[in-house]
Amino acid sequence: MQKRNTIIGLTLASALAIGLAGCGSTGSVSDDAQKLVLITHDSFNLSDGVLAEFSKQTGYEVEVQAAGDGGELVNKLVLTKDSPLGDVVFGIDNTFASLAVNEGVLEDYASKDLTAAEEQYLLPAGSGREQLTPIDNGDVCINVDHEWFADAGIEEPVTLDDLVKPEYKDLLVAPAANSSSPGLAFLLATVAAYGDDGWQDYWQQLVDNGVKIDAGWSDAYYVDFSGPSSEGDRPLVVSYASSPPFEVPEGSSVAPTGALLDTCFRQTEYAGVIAGTEHEEGAQKLVDFLFSVEVQNDIPESMYVFPVNALATLPEGWSDYARVAENPYVIEPAEIDENRKQWISEWAAIATP
Repeated sequence: MQKRNTIIGLTLASALAIGLAGCGSTGSVSDDAQKLVLITHDSFNLSDGVLAEFSKQTGYEVEVQAAGDGGELVNKLVLTKDSPLGDVVFGIDNTFASLAVNEGVLEDYASKDLTAAEEQYLLPAGSGREQLTPIDNGDVCINVDHEWFADAGIEEPVTLDDLVKPEYKDLLVAPAANSSSPGLAFLLATVAAYGDDGWQDYWQQLVDNGVKIDAGWSDAYYVDFSGPSSEGDRPLVVSYASSPPFEVPEGSSVAPTGALLDTCFRQTEYAGVIAGTEHEEGAQKLVDFLFSVEVQNDIPESMYVFPVNALATLPEGWSDYARVAENPYVIEPAEIDENRKQWISEWAAIATP
């Protein structure tokens, strides 16, 4: 079990500096009774007017404050739990959920609107089921730039094994496992694939083959990846199986990127009420709203992931490009909780010398 006040991935000093900087920019829990502060990861996005509709319905204004990638987000919540950054959090995923729960940063509240249809996304009892409401779901997979490989005359990789072959040297970029939830998901995929005694050697091979490690998903995808919406020169990136639809040019029926479905780890992201909120009723309403059909229908085109509400609908053409892995890698939350700290420590020693 994770020990109280043990912060993974970041050193205590650097994480505290980041946490206090975030606290300075966002303030503590809102002093305005009609304002809710929503703490999110950097990739949170909803269409214009969606949160305004919540304000119209409830009278609460929502102030969104980004707090880094998924792992950094949880670290900040832990470091500032005695002076909470906000009222509601979105972006805790199944790889970091137990850390947030064990550190007591969440109130006991799961949306009253959940039904049996969403059972598959709920965390086990005692590991987040009582505190976290599922909001979106997606497979974290290697994405490939089809056009780059076609132009280079190199066959695309298919499996994790392929990524360490010489022909793919210096072609992969991945977010860090100690600060990014997709980065940790990719690490967990390798643990599931190669076992507790084999994934370290695999990662050493990735490092020897020139993998680049970025702090978060946004840098990996938008800065170093070579895809059409990106600026980089690396044609392989850790992203989502649902990313390719957003690379399809207007008027085209061909996706220039794709997901390698034999490399995927299944990720679910959650929202919860932050412990210490002074606006508990409003915070619960905001969690319910994030699970509502209105928000769930907006999630695919806003955040590149699948909604979890069974009543939500997918955008036209989504199913043509956003594929789901038939056999994704999975690790039970209890096993993640027991081994997360050690896995990340070992990963950091290999990947971030």
